[in-house]
Amino acid sequence: MDYARFFQDAVDTLKQERRYRTFAEIERDTARFPHAVWHSPQGERDIVIWCSNDYLGMGCHETVVEAMCATARQAGAGAGGTRNISGNSHAIVELEDELADLHGKEAALVFTSGYVSNQTGISTLAKLIPDCLILSDALNHNSMIEGVRQAGRDKQVFRHNDLAHLEELLRAAGDRPKLIVFESIYSMDGDVAPIGAICDLADRYGAMTYLDEVHAVGMYGPRGAGVAERDGVMARVDVIEGTLGKAFGVVGGYITGKRAVMDAVRSYAPGFIFTTALPPAIAAAAAASVRHLKNSGAERARQQAQVAEVKRALDLAGLPQIVTDTHIVPVMVGDAEACKAASDLLLSEHGIYIQPINYPTVPRGTERLRITPGPFHDDALVAHLARALTDVWTRLGLPFAERAEAAE
Repeated sequence: MDYARFFQDAVDTLKQERRYRTFAEIERDTARFPHAVWHSPQGERDIVIWCSNDYLGMGCHETVVEAMCATARQAGAGAGGTRNISGNSHAIVELEDELADLHGKEAALVFTSGYVSNQTGISTLAKLIPDCLILSDALNHNSMIEGVRQAGRDKQVFRHNDLAHLEELLRAAGDRPKLIVFESIYSMDGDVAPIGAICDLADRYGAMTYLDEVHAVGMYGPRGAGVAERDGVMARVDVIEGTLGKAFGVVGGYITGKRAVMDAVRSYAPGFIFTTALPPAIAAAAAASVRHLKNSGAERARQQAQVAEVKRALDLAGLPQIVTDTHIVPVMVGDAEACKAASDLLLSEHGIYIQPINYPTVPRGTERLRITPGPFHDDALVAHLARALTDVWTRLGLPFAERAEAAE
């Protein structure tokens, strides 16, 4: 039996569908971010990263890096075990206190990644609620979908951000327990959930709410707690989930909520119980980042200014971006092969790294380049990006949008 053939066939299928993913080997430099070194087949090349989830550059912030280094020198490189067996470090307990305070909740629970916090958090919560019906937004992240699936409970998928459809499903569910799971910012289209209105429905029909703020924590609100904080509805959400690997610039995920809820998940969730804890150095770095962004709005203000500058430049160039009110800037291509070709040309010809986004991350026919401007993308880099995209679109014969009129 040629078992290797099964796997090669699977990979070949992806290649035939132009969905095979290649990874650029890059080396970040804290002193030069978003500049980096690309270890290309032809040797080292200087590039600019335009698709990083380190939205504010906090992974390179001196305070964050020093917290990691100092803690590693003192506590070592690893956690030494699960949270239950020797891995419950002082640093991770402090991090959970910082996160609970950030979201105004009684307690927080840290996981090894944002994916795990959703997958394990949602499934455990739903399993602990008798006869729970899960109502899930149609565009929820794969980690949330997996959490819903692994819960083994009844589920209903409501049309994306469709309050009327959600209310219809809630009304039909009657008096049984219900859990609504949704995101604040949807990372591929950059649109925002009506959090307050969803909480209104949850109150009306007796549902619990679970909000993924992964693409919003650090980025929005007076202290960087996310869209729910910005909109003044954070206290109304039962469980808020976030990541430490995007705007906070480190790695890990978490959930926050009432102490009894966090304690139950801590006690029952396999994805928490049976995995090695985050190392103290990682926890200390994340806590330093959270503390800094609670007290500093400079990074958010600069990032928002550069996002606006990028959107303006792409609009003037007639590039087909999806208009959003967030920091996500999707530029539509609509074809997997062309999307990969555009990404390759940007990297090889212009030193710009933007990873192509293809199916299954987005539906077929909606392939795109997802640009995430940061506070260190200065105006010269923005101008270079617009020129490079215009050149690539022209060379590949991709359609332009109607060009905006330049301001007087």
